[in-house]
Amino acid sequence: MSSAVEQIERATEVRPAPRWVAPVFAVLALFTLPWIGYLALTLPRHAVAVHYRAAWVGFDLGLVAMLALTAVCAYRGHRQVVPAASATATMLLVDAWFDVVTTPAGPDLLLSLVLAALVELPLAAVCVWIARHGDRMVERRLRQLAVRARLAGDRAAAAERTAGTARRRLARLRTPLR
Repeated sequence: MSSAVEQIERATEVRPAPRWVAPVFAVLALFTLPWIGYLALTLPRHAVAVHYRAAWVGFDLGLVAMLALTAVCAYRGHRQVVPAASATATMLLVDAWFDVVTTPAGPDLLLSLVLAALVELPLAAVCVWIARHGDRMVERRLRQLAVRARLAGDRAAAAERTAGTARRRLARLRTPLR
């Protein structure tokens, strides 16, 4: 059975993002790497834009970096998960937009629409949720830390009272009997 202090510490441990965020974003970052490889191999070498392939691959590498940063911040319980999640949401929205608007009509456009609707936009919504609730989680954590500090102060005061009582009893035992 765990002590009361351990139970209080577990009860007051709050992270700025739910525990599932770190592993999910880490997996997403890892799964995006093969997609970048696919793009590097299949995007046309020549397009109206100069360095078209480099632009897409570079953008997706930046997206991977933001997914990974969000994962790391969430895993560490760091409040910087709020701006990381905000930036990740922004990049996901930009990615969805440019995937759809730069893809010519046909099966590739359908794939871009499906990915935007089923992956990028929902994930951006999750990132926005993380960003909006991260500050609340930090505030809650601060309140819980204040409670923990107050309880620790109460325990210290109780220990001091107990020590004072023990010293008085010891002093009575040391005094000669009359």
